[in-house]
Order: sequence, then structure tokens, then C-alpha cells
Amino acid sequence: MRRSVAVRLSALLATGALAAATGAALSTASTAEAAVAASGATGFATQNGGTTGGAGGQTVRATTGTAIHQALCSRASSSTPIVIQVEGTINHGNTSKVSGDSCSTADGVIELKQISNVTIVGVGNGAVFDQLGIHIRQSSNIIIQNVTIRNVKKSGSPTSNGGDAIGMESDVRNVWVDHTTLEASGGESEGFDGLFDMKDNTQYVTLSYSTLRNSGRGGLIGSSESDTSNGYVTFHHNLYENIDSRTPLLRGGIAHIYNNHYKSLNESGINSRAGARAKVDNNYFEDSKDVLGTFYTDAAGYWQVSGNIFDNVTWSERSGDHNPAGPNPTSNTSVSIPYAFTPDAASCVPSVVSQTAGANKGLKVSDGSCTPQTPDPTEPGPTDPDPDPTDPDPTDPPTGTNLSLTAGADGTSKASGTSYGNVRDGNMSTYWSPAGSTGSVSVKWGSATTVSKVNIREAAGAEGNIGSWRVVNHDTGAVLASGSGAGVIGFAPTSLQKITFQITGSSGTPRIAEFETYAS
Repeated sequence: MRRSVAVRLSALLATGALAAATGAALSTASTAEAAVAASGATGFATQNGGTTGGAGGQTVRATTGTAIHQALCSRASSSTPIVIQVEGTINHGNTSKVSGDSCSTADGVIELKQISNVTIVGVGNGAVFDQLGIHIRQSSNIIIQNVTIRNVKKSGSPTSNGGDAIGMESDVRNVWVDHTTLEASGGESEGFDGLFDMKDNTQYVTLSYSTLRNSGRGGLIGSSESDTSNGYVTFHHNLYENIDSRTPLLRGGIAHIYNNHYKSLNESGINSRAGARAKVDNNYFEDSKDVLGTFYTDAAGYWQVSGNIFDNVTWSERSGDHNPAGPNPTSNTSVSIPYAFTPDAASCVPSVVSQTAGANKGLKVSDGSCTPQTPDPTEPGPTDPDPDPTDPDPTDPPTGTNLSLTAGADGTSKASGTSYGNVRDGNMSTYWSPAGSTGSVSVKWGSATTVSKVNIREAAGAEGNIGSWRVVNHDTGAVLASGSGAGVIGFAPTSLQKITFQITGSSGTPRIAEFETYAS
């Protein structure tokens, strides 16, 4: 075992003996049990039609791996949406193959194969997958949230999932892994492989608010220099701690890596190679070695860097197939990001990530201003039912005072000559435009303010340019409404300090003259 990985084993093993799963293996969840807050996918998982998992489907409870498989196999079809709430310890002793027309499962691994529209979420006292990995293959629209996966081995006993905590392969699309803890107890010589691996045409994946630690390998995108069909992966607000290498290893494709805390990377960190392009923004690298570069190959990769902090990072000399980007990393490519995001400043990333990353942290997220927020499960989200038909039409003209007139404003980007403040100045002749075809603008107050309608007014000459959009409670990340085209947008009354209008598609340059907000 590498000494660098071994030093934290005592803390890992001190978590106690494994509990056997008890009680009903599978049951229909009550309304209270179903109240698990999931704000909605972020990053590249929002593209290609988005990632909603089992939203809108039946919610069931499982306390064994066999019960998870049974829930998948009991669906009407392999694409019938389902939310599987997991509590307890899932291990080899309680994970067996289940057969059915809507599933293809196997013993000793949670197999998500040739299926779609599934959410697996830890609830109650937590969900631990012990020595048992999750394998996603030929599947799409999958969410894995609030679970711990530990000590998965590819050699020794028992083995599972090729040694990967989470492994994706063979035409996988749209996966969001959020608030998970993925950990091992050593490197390859101890029988472990990667914590988070993607290969053989896996695309549109986000890993967010997760902890990856005590492993020789953090994860990879692409299994070899010729496996370059993977990509469009976002890594944000994750903690990588006591990892030897691959945080991640990128072979081809595009990755967006921001607001992660890297601590004790022992040999190398982000390894961009074989033509991969990584946008590396506002990360905090600490007590680590060679945190970015092209390593162990002469097939170069590329990076765009900005806003990162390097705290006690050492850099090796460039030699042969070892090409670190430091000691003063500079960009050698440009990467365009198609979705809206609001990064925290790198200086507060350790604090934010320590409060939000990992399972059983209350699904806390950052609001982009270095302030963790706890999602409110009562907030409306994208899977909420339509408003009561007896309620007033949400598109009726708003009444009362435009609350934006006394508010502040900010956003993710702005075109030259435009201003965020123009959307709340009451002047239709001024406007804000994003720097590209998509972007977001927010209205914010110093204290909680109740809003139930917004009115998006486009500037003269730009009518109809706004395509698809989302209105987001920026405090929690909850999606209040989504649709296309400007105008009046209604939703359930919501108390918040910041509301965001995200433009996710457009037919021309968006120009928002006014982002009006109303209580009714």
C-alpha cells in the first residue's frame, strides 16, 4: 500500500462495523419519506435534454441491493420513471440478481444496465454501499444522490464493478452524481481501482458536491488513448483528498472543472491528455504535487485556467512524458461552456466545500457568493404538479409594486456595453445581454422577499430572441419555472433573497430590458 494513502486508514476504519440490512426490503414510500430535496441537475448534465432521473415516477424504499434490483425489474418498462430511496448498508450479502423484462441485473453489483429515468437517493439514517459498486451501462437519465460507496475492489475478496465505486460505460448519457462520498482504502496494489470512471462513449455527466478520498485513482474519462468518445463532464464543489492521481484523467473530450478543493494529491492531479480540453476555474489546490498537466504520455492535452489558488503546491521539472502545467499555469486552449453557472471565489472554496460536499450533509449547495444554503423540500421544483386549475392564470399581468426597482442585480456574464443593473432600472431603453447566446441574470435583496411572478421584457428589436429558460430560486437552487419565450411567468409564492433567470437557448442575441418581480 502506498504510504500516502495508508495514513488515513485508521480514520476510515473507525467508522464502525457494518450493520446488516433489516426490516422491509422494499416498500412504497410515504409522502413524508419522499420529501428529499433535490434542487436539479447542474453542469453538462443539464444539456442534451437535461437530467431528471425518476422525477414523476413512483417512489419506493429499499434497504437491500436485491430490493433495488427488484424495484427496477418491477417497472412497466425499462424507461418507466422511478425514485428509489435507499437506507441502510448495501453489500454482497443482500445484493442478488433479479430478472425481469424491464431490467438486466447481476449479483454483487448494483447494475443499471439498458435502462433510463432512475433516481437512487440515500434517505433516513443514510445509505452505504459497502464493497459494492454501482455500474451504469447503456443507460440514460440517471441520478445518484446522497450515498456513500466505499472499498470496492477489482482483486481480492469480495470484488465488484471492476474496482470502481461508480463506473459508466457503453453509450451512457445524462448522469448526475451529487452529494456522494466515494472512498477506498488504498491503491491498485491493494485491489482498488477508480472512484469515478467513464468510458466507451459516456457523455453529459456532472459530479457535484461529492467527496473522493483515500484512493490511488480518483477517476478517468476514457479507458485508453484511443477511447476519446467521452466528454462533456462537469466537476464542481467536490473534495479530492489523499488521492495519488487521476483527479480526473481526461482522454479526449471536454471537461469543466470549477470550485473543487484538492488536498493532498500525492503524485499528479488533473491529467489532460490525448487532445482533451479542460476549463479549470476557481479551484483551490492545497498541499499537493503536479496538480495540472499532461502526465505519463506524449499525447498532449490542453487547459484553460483562471482564478485558481495554488497553496503549497510543488511542481516537477518537465521531462519526457511528464509535463506539469506549473509553476505558473497558463492557458493553451479556449473552452466554451453552454450552460449558466455562478462560481464561488477560489479563496472560499475550502470553507464552502467542507460544508457541502459528501453524503449526509443535508444536500447543502452554494449560492455562488460563498454561502452554503440548505434546500427547502417544500420549495416547488421542476417535478411539481401544475398549479390548481382554480388558481388565477400565472401568466395574467402582475399587480402591485415591481420589487426589482429597489433590488440589486448580478449575473454570470455580460456583453460589452451592457449592465446587470439595466434590468431593474425601469428604463426600457437600457438592457443586459449575456456574453454569448446563453447566460443568466439575477435580482437580489438584502433580506428575504416573497415573489410569485416575474415579467421578462425584451428590448426593442430583440423580441423573440429568448428561447428556453429556467427561473431559479438562487438561495436553494430550486427550479421555480421553466419554459420558452419572454413574458409573465408565475409560480408558487416563494420567499428568497435572490432569483435568477437562466437563458438556456436563444434564436438571436438575448436583450433583457427589464427583469420585473412581483409578490402577486
